[in-house]
Amino acid sequence: MATRTAKQLSARHCKACEDKGKRLSVDEAHERMKALCHWQLAEDGRQISREWVVKDFAAGMAFLNSIGQLAEEEDHHPDLHLEGYRRVRINLSTHAVDGLSDNDFILAAKIDRLPVEVNQAS
Repeated sequence: MATRTAKQLSARHCKACEDKGKRLSVDEAHERMKALCHWQLAEDGRQISREWVVKDFAAGMAFLNSIGQLAEEEDHHPDLHLEGYRRVRINLSTHAVDGLSDNDFILAAKIDRLPVEVNQAS
């Protein structure tokens, strides 16, 4: 797959991958990372993550709720974390393939398009 832009990724939808999904290689994951800003690829190439420092606890909960709704719509569910009442972290991987799939990059691009109230001081 040629490198896609974040806009192209966010226009796609996640596909069911149980029993037929393919885990991306580390090289394939590095290639797909070119389309995403601010996301980090784990050293083993099996997860991507991103952090935000939001305005306050309510902003963090609102953001997590919007991610949860999106995840349900896409039927692809990230690990969601709210720590220290303002630090939001999202970890994406595809459990069915024990690593990354295209779904993770699609959902990351869609998450990046969601509104979030960030802390302007950070």
